[in-house]
Amino acid sequence: MVFSKKSRSKTFYFVVVLSVFLICVSSISARSERRHHDLMPAPNSISFVQGKLYVDAGFRIALTGYSEPRLQRAVDRLIRRLTIQTGIPFFPGNEEKNLEPSLVIQCSGPGEKVQSVGEDEFYTLDINPARAELMAPTPVGVLRGIETFLQLIKLDEVGFYVPAVHIEDEPRYPWRGLLIDVCRHWMPAEVIKRNLDGMAAVKLNILHWHLSEDQGFRVECRSFPKLHQVGSDGNYYTQKQIQEILEYAKDRGIRVVPEFDMPGHTTSWLVGYPELASAPGPYQIERKWGVIDSCMDPTKEELYEFLDAFLGEMTSLFPDVYFHIGGDEVNGNHWNQNPNITAFKRKQGMKDNHDLQVYFNQRVQAILQKYGKKMIGWDEIFHPDLPKDVVVQSWRGPEALAAIAREGYMGILSNGYYLDYILPASEHYTVDPLGRDAAALNSGKKVLILGGEACMWAEFVNPETIDSRIWPRTAAIAERFWSPSHVNDPEDMYRRLEILDGKLDLLGLNHNLNPSKMLQRLVGKNSVHPLRVLAEIVESVKRYTRPNTREYTQMTPLNRLVDAAKPESHAARKLENLVDELLKKNPRLNKNRFAIEDRLKEWRDNHVLLLPILESSYLLKEIIPLAQDVRDLADVGLRALKYLEYQQSPPKEWIKNAKKLLERPKKPESELIIQIVPAIRKLFEAAVSLEGTS
Repeated sequence: MVFSKKSRSKTFYFVVVLSVFLICVSSISARSERRHHDLMPAPNSISFVQGKLYVDAGFRIALTGYSEPRLQRAVDRLIRRLTIQTGIPFFPGNEEKNLEPSLVIQCSGPGEKVQSVGEDEFYTLDINPARAELMAPTPVGVLRGIETFLQLIKLDEVGFYVPAVHIEDEPRYPWRGLLIDVCRHWMPAEVIKRNLDGMAAVKLNILHWHLSEDQGFRVECRSFPKLHQVGSDGNYYTQKQIQEILEYAKDRGIRVVPEFDMPGHTTSWLVGYPELASAPGPYQIERKWGVIDSCMDPTKEELYEFLDAFLGEMTSLFPDVYFHIGGDEVNGNHWNQNPNITAFKRKQGMKDNHDLQVYFNQRVQAILQKYGKKMIGWDEIFHPDLPKDVVVQSWRGPEALAAIAREGYMGILSNGYYLDYILPASEHYTVDPLGRDAAALNSGKKVLILGGEACMWAEFVNPETIDSRIWPRTAAIAERFWSPSHVNDPEDMYRRLEILDGKLDLLGLNHNLNPSKMLQRLVGKNSVHPLRVLAEIVESVKRYTRPNTREYTQMTPLNRLVDAAKPESHAARKLENLVDELLKKNPRLNKNRFAIEDRLKEWRDNHVLLLPILESSYLLKEIIPLAQDVRDLADVGLRALKYLEYQQSPPKEWIKNAKKLLERPKKPESELIIQIVPAIRKLFEAAVSLEGTS
C-alpha cells in the first residue's frame, strides 16, 4: 500500500496521539496501583510499572550469594505457602537446574549470630514480566522481602501473578514487638508458634514472652524446680520446648525477650519458695486479677543468691541480650507491714518504697550484667542511677516515654497498644512512639525511642480466643512501627487490613475460624446464621470494664457471646461510612440508601429467627434484651430513612420513643456493645432536623 504525504501525516499524527494516550494510561494505571497497593505494612518506597510475572507450575526459585540453613528453610516455607495461596503444587528441592529461575533471592552475607535490636532488615524487590529479584544484605532482610512477595500475589483471568514493581524497604523503628501473656491463662506451644507466623507476616521482630505472674510460673527451672512444679498447675514449657520456639522464632527473624516479673506479681514463685517473700506464707496461686500485695523481700541477701542462680540458668536459655524483669505495680503493702523492711529503709536512708525498689533493681541489674545481659522493665524501674543501656517500656504513655528519652535512656511505647482494651484498629493506628510528646526532642534523643510493643494481656483470653484478640488489629500497629509516618490514612488501612485478614487465615491463625466454631457451640443443633448476623454488630465492652460486671477468676469459662464476638465490628463501621456519605447528599438520590436499608432490614427481621435460638440456649438467654434492642434500633434507622427520603418531619411521639431507645445501649447488656448505634443516631438526628420543615 502506498501512502500519500497527507495520509502519512495523518498516520504519524494518529501514532503520536495513540502513543501519548498509552503512556498516559500506563502512567495513570501505575499511579493508581501505587495509591492502592494492598501491602501491609506499607513499604518505605514502592513504584509500580507495567507488566505481570505469572506464578504457575513452572515457577522456580534460586538462592544465590550467601547461604545458610535458615535461608533454605525460608525458601522451603515460601514454596509451601505458594502452594497454599495458589493451589498449585510446588515441590521444594525439585527445581530443574536447566530452567531459568522465576525468583532470584540474593543475600549479601550473614547476619548477627544472635539477632540484635540493630539488625539490618533492608531489602529490595524488583519484579518484571520475566522474573523477580529479591536482594538483602542479611538473612533477616530476605525474610522481610519474602513476606512482601507473598502479599503481592493476585489472581486475574489468566492466573496467579505478582505485579511488576520496584520496592526499597526498611523499618522506621528497630523495636517492633508483641507481648503475649501466657500466665493469667496458659497458652500451649502451638499458640505461640502460629502467632509467630502472624508476626513474621507483618514484619514484627520481637516476641515479648510474659512467663511469670501471680497466676502461674511457666518455664521449667532446673535450679529451683518447685517454681514450675507447684507454681504452674502443671502448665509450663519444658526447656526443650523453649529451645524449639526460640529456633522457630529465629527462622522468622524474630527475637524473643523473656519477662520474669519481679519483685511484684510473684505469687507463683512464693508458692514453692515462701522464704523469698515480704510476708509469711503459705502462698497459693492467685486465681483473681489485679494488683496483689505479695512480693519479694528486697532486704534479704538470700533473695539475691536465689536470683543469681535463677538468672544464671534463664539467661543461658534465652540468647537475646535483653532480659525483662517487669518491675510494675508493686503496691508496697507487705513492705510497709514488715518491721525488718521498714528498719532497713531507715538504716539505708531510703525515703520511700520507690527507693527500695531502685535498690532491688540495681542489685538485679548487676546480676544480669554479670551474665552479659541488659535489663529492660516497665516504667517503674526507671531511675537516673541505672546504666544508660537499660531500656524502659512505658505503659504510662508518650509523655513518660519522652521524659525517659530526655534523661538519655532508651524506651519503647506500649501505652496505646493494649489489645485487651478491645479498641478499634484505627485507635491504635493513630498512636505513634514519636508522637506529639516526643516532637520537641532533638534528633539525638529521638533515636532513643526504639519503637513499641502491642500487648496481649491474658485475663480474658484463652487458647481458643487469643488469635481473634490479636489479629488482624495487630497488623495496623505493625504498620505504625514499620512504615513511614505519612502512611496514616485509616480508611486505606482498613481496606488493606481486610485483604490481609484472609491471608492470615492461610497461615493457620484461628482468628476467624474459632469465633465461628464458638458461635456454633452456642446455638447447639440450631442454625448458626441468625446468631452470626447479630454477632457481626456487637463488640465486647472496652478497657478494663469486664471485671466490674461479674466475678471473674482464672477458672471462669470464656465461652459466651462476649468471647465469641470479634473486637471490632466491620459491618458497623461500614454502615456508619454509608450513612456519612448518604447525609452529604440528597437521601432520595443516594444509592447508599438502598444498601443501608438492606442491612437495617436484615438486622430487624433477623430477630424473629434468632429469638427461639436464644431462648433454648443456657448461654444465650442473657442476650435476649440486647437482641430486642437491635431489632428496635434497626427499625428506628429504617423509619428515619423514610422521613429523610420524603423530607417529612417525624412525629413527636416517635422522636420521644426513639430517643429513649438510643439512650438504652449506653448501659451494655451482657458485657456487649451494640455498634450500629452511632450510625442510627446520625440518621435519627438528621430526621429530627427536618422538624418544622415539612
